[in-house]
Amino acid sequence: MAQLYRLLTGEDSSEFCHKVSLALARGWCLYGDPQYSYDGQTSKMRCAQAVIKNVSQDYDADMKLGEQ
Repeated sequence: MAQLYRLLTGEDSSEFCHKVSLALARGWCLYGDPQYSYDGQTSKMRCAQAVIKNVSQDYDADMKLGEQ
């Protein structure tokens, strides 16, 4: 059994919210608070949200975490 970790990132937009919502729908759980940062090069806010998930298989570095 393994606990998987992902850090979802993106521009502060509905697309980012959908990315997080899709992860939650696939069984991932929020881990910690979301983080925001201003990107001076693009003049936009960037978001990050960590998520975790327990899986029954052993961890393998070749896992496609987005498909879990």
